[in-house]
Amino acid sequence: MVDVPALAYSSVPGRWVLAITVLGSGIAALDATVVNIALPTIGRDFHTGIAALQWVMTSYILTLAAFLLIGGSLGDRFGRRRVYLIGIVWFALASAACGFAPNADFLIVTRVLQGIGGALLTPGSLAILEASFTPADRARAIGAWSGLGGVAIAAGPLIGGYLISAASWRWIFFINVPVAAVVVALAARHIPESRDPSTTGRLDYAGALAAVVFLSGITFAFIEAPTLGWASPAVLTMASLGVAALIAFGVREDHAAAPMLPLSIFRDRQFAAASAVTFIVYGALTGATFLLPVVLQVVSGYSPLASGLALLPLTVIMLALSARSGELAAKIGPRLQLSVGPIVAGAGLAMLTLSTSGSSYVADVLPPVAVFGVGIAITVAPLTATAMSSAPAHLAGIASAVNNDLSRFGGLLAVAILPALAGITGQAYLHPAALAAGFRTAAFISGGLCAAGGLLAAVTITNPRSGPEPAGAPGHCLHCALDAPPLTTLPLSRHAARAAGSAGHALPGA
Repeated sequence: MVDVPALAYSSVPGRWVLAITVLGSGIAALDATVVNIALPTIGRDFHTGIAALQWVMTSYILTLAAFLLIGGSLGDRFGRRRVYLIGIVWFALASAACGFAPNADFLIVTRVLQGIGGALLTPGSLAILEASFTPADRARAIGAWSGLGGVAIAAGPLIGGYLISAASWRWIFFINVPVAAVVVALAARHIPESRDPSTTGRLDYAGALAAVVFLSGITFAFIEAPTLGWASPAVLTMASLGVAALIAFGVREDHAAAPMLPLSIFRDRQFAAASAVTFIVYGALTGATFLLPVVLQVVSGYSPLASGLALLPLTVIMLALSARSGELAAKIGPRLQLSVGPIVAGAGLAMLTLSTSGSSYVADVLPPVAVFGVGIAITVAPLTATAMSSAPAHLAGIASAVNNDLSRFGGLLAVAILPALAGITGQAYLHPAALAAGFRTAAFISGGLCAAGGLLAAVTITNPRSGPEPAGAPGHCLHCALDAPPLTTLPLSRHAARAAGSAGHALPGA
């Protein structure tokens, strides 16, 4: 029997569903930004080097990216509420384990488990909204979800900085447990169960396993090579496993009856181009924002709370301008913004070198953060909307997951590679002069890479033809940049662009 969406946005049951999905996905978004602020404190407590801190970040992103597609498929098949609740409980238990970590190795393992929980709950939150609300209210629900989720992202550095300063970095993980308990209690009562009755065939477990091995092998090689050497047996073995797994993944997805990632989706030139720009731009952004809180605390003497506040203008600018950028792209086409936006963001990243020259926030930190924020606001909504509208309608859910996964994979590689390219290895991040010199190099690399994404967009992205499209065209499907089923057919008007812009990727580091 097909589940029929029945909830109205203005109804009490509808508001309960919205609040519960925001709370659940919010802890995953908040946790990512909080951990970034806590890295210097964690490093000092565990007396560890930059490689361990890279693993604290990348271990979560790795499993989240690897299992995101399979997480959405599990919800469609076995029940979205059920899988969402499993993800919440899993995430809470892993968070508690993170808080009790006695050393860096234990923390990294528990962060891996956190990523699996996040991969279960993240696609589930949007899928529940799509399945629960009537078509007329779906866009409003998605827009409200993304806007409130943005508040959680903005609050992350502030909450994290306060908890670190007032108590301990361990509380950034412990705080997830009571929130998760509330979500579970409310979801069991207020969220209706739904599933996709058309889902058939076996789940692509082999594809998921190949993706995990590929991501793990490549990430290990780039993080550990600066310490162990590229010729070390461990690095060579893991790099070879990663390459072999990538080949196996491609063969599997090309021949599987029900592939996790149908490779045919990349045959569309516009989708392939938007995917490439997403990978490059988000890699540049995540690499720089991984290092910036560390630099502010170690080089400029900021407290964890102050370093969180320093990044607040980035979130404010994103929330204020992203939806308007989506509206403009719907009017004039995305090519101009996708060409200019990454270049502006790249200029802001290069300007972050000023943050190592003095302790004045207004003179040295605020200007580059503001320029960077404007560039991101110009870019994110048109980039997400372009990728989603260019995908074939029957692959819309997969396209949204691919778009989100590529942004995370780009960030994963950037966090693994950028510190080594900038000469930030071993205990260098604990020495202000060495860290400042390395960060200046990293900022220029990130800025140049981001600008290269803009140039790539200028030569590959095309504006859609003018005139009305047929009702079944891809542009008539509204999506979010997470793994959710396609929404009902709606014209990609300014209203849709606003919703898509609000529901774009999380901020870098999230």
